[in-house]
Amino acid sequence: MSYNIYHNLIIKASPKVVFDAVSLPGHLNNWWTLKSSGTPELDAVYNLNFTDTYNWFCKVSKIKKNASFYLKMTDSDKDWNPTTFGFELEAKGAETLVKFGHVNWLEDNHHFRHASFCWAMLLNGLKNYLEKGVIVSFEERN
Repeated sequence: MSYNIYHNLIIKASPKVVFDAVSLPGHLNNWWTLKSSGTPELDAVYNLNFTDTYNWFCKVSKIKKNASFYLKMTDSDKDWNPTTFGFELEAKGAETLVKFGHVNWLEDNHHFRHASFCWAMLLNGLKNYLEKGVIVSFEERN
């Protein structure tokens, strides 16, 4: 059995703008990571750095430009390592329906539940970043 996190939200921006914000390191650093690197191409490796202790790696497991983007964890902590997370983007007029999933957690433990809460907060940060230009400093994101 595995456990999954799902969140849907509407962002007042085009699928291209949202896609860039969830796949390009320069944008990721504005709403999620401390510093990141990677290229939005199938099988490309991403480095997601949060601190020296949380310096994680993953690879692009699914991508369709301006429509979907998924990362499979390859080197992280034991709870995140078997997981994949990503975004499905659906145009709704001038807005985008973002369907987020973080799947294949092995346990319904504290870390899983905390990650669900954190993703909800981070996705709200993504929404505020794209709709209002709000960039919250990394130190203030937790």
